[in-house]
Amino acid sequence: MSFVALLTDFGLKDGFVGALKGVILTVNPHARIVDITHQVEPFNVLEGALILKAHYKYFPKGTIFLCVVDPGVGSKRLALAIKCGDYYFVGPQNGIFDLTLKEINSPILAYKIERFTLERVNETFHGRDVFAPVAAHLSKGLDIQKVGTKVNYKFLLKWQDPLNKGTSIIGKVVYFDHFGNAITNVPCGRYKYAIYKGNKLKVCTHFMEAKKETLSTLCGSFGFMELFLPMGSAKDMGVKIGDRVTFMLS
Repeated sequence: MSFVALLTDFGLKDGFVGALKGVILTVNPHARIVDITHQVEPFNVLEGALILKAHYKYFPKGTIFLCVVDPGVGSKRLALAIKCGDYYFVGPQNGIFDLTLKEINSPILAYKIERFTLERVNETFHGRDVFAPVAAHLSKGLDIQKVGTKVNYKFLLKWQDPLNKGTSIIGKVVYFDHFGNAITNVPCGRYKYAIYKGNKLKVCTHFMEAKKETLSTLCGSFGFMELFLPMGSAKDMGVKIGDRVTFMLS
């Protein structure tokens, strides 16, 4: 029995997450459903992509990731079911799967969803009417080829890799986690120190290694280098999305 892992920007107020689970359980009463998060910033596809990339690998092989951060719901963007490596992905083709699929680095089998959906009265809730039933059928062992027409997957996420200067890696802040830690686009690695707004930052191995009230950096749980303030918030300290950070190579 496969797990169905949910990642959305739905929040918990309006019952949308419950509706997804209701549809899945109607199709497959034995489905094992796991919430990754439903607190992605509304419409922020990049944030959803980062969170998925950070956590997908900790799920069992065969997990179906139902990911719905979909500002283009009802538009011409494709609704896809994907098999890549040991995992399945169901959701809109808008870039939310890009970082994960690049990391898996296996053939991408993508299918336009044309069957196994609910009858729809509008085009505003594809999470419930399109993606959830397909994910549920996959969890019952449906051959993904039966979902619809095979298509070429397109990478659409506006993601900028850091600049390698030979002795340094120049990146930027792309996301803040719940604690206010500033995640950059620079992959974890061996660095001597970082430079942020002209200040030299210590590279630590854990949060309590840094001096109190001193901005520092370390390899974080997202797989990228991040700026942090011990027992505090780098975001509240004034760090902003897009700020440049340079990491000096060892």
